[in-house]
Formats: sequence, C-alpha cells, structure tokens
Amino acid sequence: MGQIVTELSKEIILEMKQYYQNALTSTPQGAVFRAKTSSAVITSYKSGKVLFQGKSPEVEADKWVNNKTQPSLIKTKTNKKHTYSPEPTIFSNSHIGSDEAGTGDYFGPITAGAVYVEKEQINLLKDLGIRDSKNLTDPIIKDLSKEIVKLNIPYSLVILHNEKYNRLQRKGWSQGKMKAMLHHAAINHLRKKIGKEAFYEGILIDQFCEPGVYINYLKSENRVLQEKTYFMTKAESYSIAVAAGSIVARTSFVKEIEKLSNEFGIELPKGASNKVDQVIAKIIKTKGENALDSLAKVHFANTKKAIKYLN
Repeated sequence: MGQIVTELSKEIILEMKQYYQNALTSTPQGAVFRAKTSSAVITSYKSGKVLFQGKSPEVEADKWVNNKTQPSLIKTKTNKKHTYSPEPTIFSNSHIGSDEAGTGDYFGPITAGAVYVEKEQINLLKDLGIRDSKNLTDPIIKDLSKEIVKLNIPYSLVILHNEKYNRLQRKGWSQGKMKAMLHHAAINHLRKKIGKEAFYEGILIDQFCEPGVYINYLKSENRVLQEKTYFMTKAESYSIAVAAGSIVARTSFVKEIEKLSNEFGIELPKGASNKVDQVIAKIIKTKGENALDSLAKVHFANTKKAIKYLN
C-alpha cells in the first residue's frame, strides 16, 4: 500500500472528475470527488490537494502530474507566469493560435482549430468582431468563420469523431490527452500549410492543463512540443489568433452536431444538461444504447442518468 500526495490546479481537478466519472464513490467531507480504480483510490480536496492511495498509486498519479517519479506541486492561476508563458509582444505580432470546442458537450465530437494571423491582419480581424467564441452566438460564429475563409487566413481543423473518442477513452486516454494530441496535429498541419518561410513570433495554445502535463501527453505518443510554443489560460481574450482558432473549432463543432442530428432524425442538444439526459433516453429507447457510440461521449455521467429515465 502506497500513497502520493500532490497539489493540482482547479482545471486539472475538474478534468479528473470527468475522467473518473464511471469510478466515482461517495465523496468525503471537504473533498471535490473520490474515485476508485484497480490501481488506487483518488481523493481530490477543495484545497487543491489530491491523494492517490493504493497498491499502485503511481499508475493514476502519472496521468496528471509532471514528474513521473516524484510528482511536483502544480498550481495554476490565471495571472501566474511559468516557463511557457508568452511575452506580451506576441499579441501584436504574427503568431499561431489554437483552441478547441466540444469538450464539455455530451453529443458531438471534439474539434481543434489552429490559425495563423500575420501582424498586418490583426486590426482587420478585430474590426470584424473576432473574439472568444464563448461570448458569441452560433450564427455569428458561423458568419465570422466565413470571413476568416474569405480573407484567406491560413487555418487547420482537426475533428475527433465520437467513435474514435470512445475507443481512446476505453484505452485509458484522458480527455486532456486527446485535446493535447488534437492541438498538436492542428498546429503541425497549419505549419505545413504556411511553409517554413512564414515568420511567426510563437505558437500560443489556450491552456487547459499544465505545460508539463501537455508535454508528457505528447511524449507518451512519441511526439515533441513544437519550438516557440507557449501556453496561457483565457488566451482567446488576448490573442486574435487563438480567438480565431476558437471560432473555427466552434463552427466545425456546430456543423457536426447539425449533421448528426439530421442523420439520426433527432435534434441533439449541446452541453450536458437534464435536457440532454432526456434525449439520450429517447435514443436508447428507439435505436438502442449502441447507437450512442457514434453520437456521444458515452463515459459522461449523462449516460447513467438517462438510463434511470427508462427504469
């Protein structure tokens, strides 16, 4: 019996809770969640401390912490700088930005968009209204995406469809790892598209996990972080390229949801609300539970909740 205690950011803890949804047990007082796997019991506390305890605690701890033999303390604050924080000059110069969409939605894929914006195009895109897609309606997002295409702004889009998402999740991939690989692929495709001659101040990723965790995700699949890559939380509020990436990714996600809705003859709601649970129950009743594999992220707690509607 061993144990590892570390401290993780709120973002990682929320991701962990989602990842361990099917393994959650009763939550002790002062904790965010407790989960039990074949390797360890994981308890996350409101203070940010996480306890991995059991016969092989390192198996679970290695998925979330930076150092695989002696986990380092990880704290994330929006305004805290780290080794991979960008210099402010990146926002007013040519750079690449990437963001993703669909991670918190039960139905539909995860999409990642990377966009290359030249210095001379920044003000134009701002004037068009390019900003964080979370603050825009879907119709406006679609229109802005068309403007990005019209202006020949180089971009790359990668889609992780539900069937593959569910296969990877069953193999033990966390959603964080999936997102890291999507960002990595989108950025690589974009770099090939713009060519080696294109100048950019750097590559900025909207940060969803600690840089060290992201790098370890890449290492686990024999990938290497691209040079001049930086991470920043809420990057879409500062970088026009990341904001454009969020719009490209969101537009694709919305289109994919609409396509799936048409194929299955039922309107698939976004998010993970009670309305989603009711639609899941209807799908299971009319088409069978296996139909969800091509529509949804089936490990979300919504699946179990929906089944209760049928009992």
